[in-house]
Amino acid sequence: MERYETVNGIVVKLFNEILDVEKNAVITGEFTDITNNDMHIMDAIGTGEPKNMSTVAKTLDVTLGTLTIAVNSLVKKGYVKRERSERDKRVVLISLLPKGARAYAHHRKFHQDMIRALLGELKEEEIEVLIKALKNLRDFLN
Repeated sequence: MERYETVNGIVVKLFNEILDVEKNAVITGEFTDITNNDMHIMDAIGTGEPKNMSTVAKTLDVTLGTLTIAVNSLVKKGYVKRERSERDKRVVLISLLPKGARAYAHHRKFHQDMIRALLGELKEEEIEVLIKALKNLRDFLN
C-alpha cells in the first residue's frame, strides 16, 4: 500500500505541476494573449499542410463547435488562418500563420526540454520500463 500511495501522490502532483509549469513557461513574452489550450490547438494544427477542422477536433477530442470558438479567437489574434478548400468549398482548412508557427515552436521546445529532463540519466532498460508504465496509464485513461 505504501508504493500505491507514493505513486498516486507523484502522479497527481506531477499532473498539476506540468500544467502550471507549462503555462508559466509557454505563455510568455509574445504569447501572453493566448492560453495553454490555444497552444495545444496550434500543436494539433501543426506546421505542415492545412488541416480540416474535423480532423483537428478529433485529434483534440473536442466538438467542432468548441474548436470553432477557439479558432475564431486565434484567427482574430493573428495565429491561425482559415480558408475554404479549393476541392470542396464545404471544407474549412486551418493553418498556422507566422505568429502561430512561432508559438508552435515555442511550445514544442518546452515539451522537448521536459522529456529530456525526464529521461535524463536513465538507462535504456529503464526507459523501456517507463514507456510501459506510461502506456499502462494511457490505456487506463482511455
